Amino acid sequence: MRITDLLTKDTINLSLESTSKANVIHELVEVLDRAGKLTNSDEFKKAILAREAQSTTGIGEGIAIPHAKTNAVKESAIAFGRSNAGINYESLDGQPAHLFFMIAAKEDANNTHLQVLSRLSTILMNKEIRNQLLTADSVDEVLEIINQNDVENDNESDEESVPQQGAEDKKFIVAVTACPTGIAHTYMAADSLKAKAEELGVEIKVETNGASGVKNRLTSEDIERAVAVIVAADKQVEMNRFNGKHVIETAVADGIRIPEKLIEKAVKQDAPIYHADKNETKESEETEQRGIGATIYKHLMNGVSNMLPFVVGGGILIALGFLFGVNSADPNDPSYNEFAAALNTIGDQAAFGLMIAVLAGFIASSIADRPGFAPGMVGGMLATIGEAGFLGGLVAGFLAGYLMIGLKKILSKLPASIEGIKTILLYPLLGIGLTGLIMVFVVNTPVGLLNKAITEWLTGLGTGNAVLLGIVLGLMMAVDMGGPVNKAAYVFGTGLIASGVYAPMAAIMAAGMVPPLAVAIATTFYKNKFSPQERDAGKVNYIMGLSFITEGAIPFAAADPLRVIPTLMLGSAIAGGLSMFFDIGLRAPHGGIFVFPLVDGNVLFYLLSVIIGAVVSGLLLGIMKKPIQ
Repeated sequence: MRITDLLTKDTINLSLESTSKANVIHELVEVLDRAGKLTNSDEFKKAILAREAQSTTGIGEGIAIPHAKTNAVKESAIAFGRSNAGINYESLDGQPAHLFFMIAAKEDANNTHLQVLSRLSTILMNKEIRNQLLTADSVDEVLEIINQNDVENDNESDEESVPQQGAEDKKFIVAVTACPTGIAHTYMAADSLKAKAEELGVEIKVETNGASGVKNRLTSEDIERAVAVIVAADKQVEMNRFNGKHVIETAVADGIRIPEKLIEKAVKQDAPIYHADKNETKESEETEQRGIGATIYKHLMNGVSNMLPFVVGGGILIALGFLFGVNSADPNDPSYNEFAAALNTIGDQAAFGLMIAVLAGFIASSIADRPGFAPGMVGGMLATIGEAGFLGGLVAGFLAGYLMIGLKKILSKLPASIEGIKTILLYPLLGIGLTGLIMVFVVNTPVGLLNKAITEWLTGLGTGNAVLLGIVLGLMMAVDMGGPVNKAAYVFGTGLIASGVYAPMAAIMAAGMVPPLAVAIATTFYKNKFSPQERDAGKVNYIMGLSFITEGAIPFAAADPLRVIPTLMLGSAIAGGLSMFFDIGLRAPHGGIFVFPLVDGNVLFYLLSVIIGAVVSGLLLGIMKKPIQ
């Protein structure tokens, strides 16, 4: 299969009208939709925006490759758009993008399709080809340029690289590239590293962890011979094989952006030695590279993301139980409802009963890998039993993780002959025992008292202080819309659900619904201040806002942050403050308007809080924006 089987005349637009990142994404989605390549353009656009939220696909050198692999694609395809003026796409090099290739891959795309997409990434690394595409006069000329350069590359073969002539005189390094989607960045980073290595006279072998699997896999001989390893990846790759080697760990985008710097560091062995079985070394190196705050945040979010399904499912089931009328756990009580009681048991005793243990277990496993999971789970369960709540779970997770790192360091001094019993006996026995004892005798009592004090304080907040808390939470939800500050507020709310405090979560959801709804309102009532593409995107934000998907407003905020972000923060603060003023509680931390009937309090007042916040922000945003010339 050739690239031009996916890139066709009806998916090319050589005269893009867009002037912003949000607009160009929308315009290219429309190109694919008109060509009949999508089953649901809105869902595909959401997938594209979700990928952009991870990291920009503006790779620099005037190129952007937005891409997504989703079941919203009917037929794998490529859309090409060109802007002679250039568009600010938040590219890695800070320069405008002129060439846009939007890749639409089916969820079940076969290897042939994925290999074609990776070939396109390789072609675009060539400066001469980029210049030809910039000056092409017709669609036919674009297709001819692509066809002339469409040749199979190393990423399509599982065969091992053959050592180069004279390789014995060169420094040899190995690399691994990987990104979450595995369609474009993975292969562009690989090609960028290989091209720069050849230019510098360095021998390199690059393994790609793409959507079609691992290609050009590194052998034990490759790793042994290499002076250093570069891991340019935004997802987990197999690391234990690099034990004892100098390893540079970085983002996949750096493989595209700064290949020369990475290769020079590798050749000089300017990187820490990776220890597969000594996570205390790995942890200290990671902390040094990422910063203490970023490292703790990473471990925390690993726990929270795995806990959320228990909170969401359990919270909704508990709320449904009350909706069906569970007022008593006693079957002899006239108010007893067997079905409602079953829902409450599943949600409260099972899901909520496990969530703190799951939080602690996954925090610990993020720190110490698999050996940390069991001690973390047990520590979290003890926090639940000891009424230390969410805070106790956090302590248990970090305690178990770092305790296991210490145990690994101590047990590494044991004879190699008993290596096999460490994982199966010593790690779980000592890890669970020590974590449990510390939780029971040291942690649970003071943290339980602190948890109780916070719970009582929040429950007894006066109206003024409650409103102030709602305003602060609202500001946090809108300041970065899915970023660390937003997530901090969300984690705060979900943690309080475990302690039986539901009002902050209601304020957080109300505030998080405002940004996309405000954008939708502004694009509806101030049509002269938004392009046709932005107005169409605004319609989608009605759905995203009602579904509590704050990220729908990100493209608008990215295109005009000074006007958009402050106005959205104001509306979110109003919604959060009003929710607290009306004393609304929410047991379900997600679902948007679909869980409104399950709120504790007056659902109409809760809806009013969201509407007022969205209308204020929407109208103010429309006033602040300048008319399109």
